Amino acid sequence: MYYANISQQTPHVPRVIVVTGNGKVMAKASYAQLQIEVRKQGKNVQDAQQENAMTMNRVIQSILDLHIPREHIQTSGYNISPLYEFENGKQIFNGYEVTNAITVKVTDPNQVDVVIDTAVQNGANRISSIQFNIDNMDAYYQQALSLALHNAQMKAKTIAETMHLPIQPQPIEIIEEHEIGPVLYRSMGTVDSSISTPIEQGQITITATVRVRFQY
Repeated sequence: MYYANISQQTPHVPRVIVVTGNGKVMAKASYAQLQIEVRKQGKNVQDAQQENAMTMNRVIQSILDLHIPREHIQTSGYNISPLYEFENGKQIFNGYEVTNAITVKVTDPNQVDVVIDTAVQNGANRISSIQFNIDNMDAYYQQALSLALHNAQMKAKTIAETMHLPIQPQPIEIIEEHEIGPVLYRSMGTVDSSISTPIEQGQITITATVRVRFQY
């Protein structure tokens, strides 16, 4: 029995260049979100709750007086916790702490310091977070994505020219990897009412990242 010679060919393995492209766009914040808290302590729950409610109502009214719409004020947390102290190694009950937190959207970032000072002057004793955000975030991200793709093409071109590789102009795979986040400021306690609170909003960085494969 005779068998024809079958030539065995090594399968063609495409050669690729993989690059990461990065794009970045800077934008000014269009609004801010604050979390404002009132914490009150009392020997019994009812007293702590009542004092907290009176103070928080005063804080909310003072914010409304700054022409912040009521729909931009939302309760974000309410907590009642027992308080204990230790004496001679023994745990002794010392009343309760009631915490009421609201989130306030400030559409004019330049007004953030005024809102904080006003809230503190009317009884708020903790500002737990300040976030600056952008309304049209997607439009800025599209700009960053375009820059990332261009950056990837330039990197691949540089590698190909340096290594004398006949790179194909069209990528064979593009993977988008991105993460968008607001600028977050740290927590702060009460502020001296005689001094205006300095708040620097800075600029928000919108980034985009792509991983691109080019064949050569």
